[in-house]
Amino acid sequence: MKKKLLSLAVVLAMFSCSSNENLEIAEQQKELLTKKEINTIIKSSLESKGDFNWTDQDANTIWSAVKHGENILTIGYGTSKDNYARSAEADNIKNELIQLVQNLEKVSAKGKTELYIDETINVIDIRVTNKETIKALLKDTRVRYIEPGGYNFLASENEARSEGSSGCGYGTATLSINDYRTVSPGARVPWNFDAHNIPQAWNYSTGAGVTVAIIDSGLSPEQKWMNQYFNDGYSSGRTVQKYGTFVDSWWAWSNNYDGVNDKCGHGTKMAAVATAPRNNDNLPVGVAYNANLVSYRSVENVVIDDYHEKRGIVEALTALAKRSDVKVISMSLGYPFSIGNVSDAVKYAHSRGKMVLAAGGTSTSFTTWYGVIFPASMSETVAVTGVKENQYNKCDVCHSGSQIDFTVQMQRTNGTDNKVPVLSYYNGQANYVGGSSVATATTAGIAALVWAKHPFWSREQVLQKMKESADFYPNKHSEYGYGNIDALKAVQ
Repeated sequence: MKKKLLSLAVVLAMFSCSSNENLEIAEQQKELLTKKEINTIIKSSLESKGDFNWTDQDANTIWSAVKHGENILTIGYGTSKDNYARSAEADNIKNELIQLVQNLEKVSAKGKTELYIDETINVIDIRVTNKETIKALLKDTRVRYIEPGGYNFLASENEARSEGSSGCGYGTATLSINDYRTVSPGARVPWNFDAHNIPQAWNYSTGAGVTVAIIDSGLSPEQKWMNQYFNDGYSSGRTVQKYGTFVDSWWAWSNNYDGVNDKCGHGTKMAAVATAPRNNDNLPVGVAYNANLVSYRSVENVVIDDYHEKRGIVEALTALAKRSDVKVISMSLGYPFSIGNVSDAVKYAHSRGKMVLAAGGTSTSFTTWYGVIFPASMSETVAVTGVKENQYNKCDVCHSGSQIDFTVQMQRTNGTDNKVPVLSYYNGQANYVGGSSVATATTAGIAALVWAKHPFWSREQVLQKMKESADFYPNKHSEYGYGNIDALKAVQ
């Protein structure tokens, strides 16, 4: 009889647990916000504040976004709000937080919740399913911020992942003779170089001795003038290095890096604008044609809307920050609002004296309504946008705003609307490129010219010289910053 009663108790207990579990699941489903509801909150913040911060949201909103984003939570931790760089004390905090999450998520001691632990900045990506974990972390003073690392605002807007087409292009073009002029030993100077007195600046500096880094979609293996012919014509004694930090996978836990080769076309063009050789083959030359180049394939395209793209940029920035030879880092990519781990990495690079340039924004179907995008919106970056030829009107697809520091002429007003001639993805071919992307890479080249002329200057000194050489200095325009830089004045 006792055995029967015990069995009945077990059955009743199992039924009770099952009922409670079902009730809990039903309650959670009731509280789970839809992607549309989450995006409405994001849009409202962007429209009213110009930015959006996940940590300012309540636990249910963050938890809902985490559930819609592969259960990935990014945690920025540290001893204070500004403690983004790793230290022994921060390392202890990291271990304590991982243990806290494991306890709250009811993961065994042998279980593993963390997906990624950055070795340079205080950031971890961890698997979270329980709303109570979110609540606890929001109250924890060791936590600087939490973000749903796998949630994609832009893709959610379209109920599909933003595929690799944003900003990409492999095309070639026959350049109009009105869009360039030829200089010795046979290189084509884009029309806008003359608008900024870049060829005249070459009498004083060509970028020799300075290393420019391009964080983008990589470098084409087919364009020989950005590879084995990088030293050609009047370009000599310099190096090109290629790295890859992008994981091309739907799965957050994948660590299979996708290599160094450009599979978009955007990165190749940005690298060429800044550093293409002054060749003798009738091809477009870059601004700093004697500068060294470091290319990072860190993203699939120009929109930072994928978990692995965020990680890829962080890894590139922190690696470049540690290199004493790298002076200028150009990022012609972005997102509508702040991304915590990328922001930390930018701050880390900035703290190491690097000049980080970022694109102010080029409109897509997602971003036509938005102002200066992240990370150009950060005070630690130099924000650049594009304007039309001989006038201060932003290009047809460019963004502007109070965070902009400089502008570059990149859209013709001679009736053609042509953009800037540049080397294309394919060997020995040229194309046109536009938007704030090319404006940013051009400005990165100008910064390299100034730094090469004054190799012992600090970033602040170089930046100040660039400001003094721009149209609006000492004032700053509300939409266009200090305006167009006169490269000749900047190097004299």
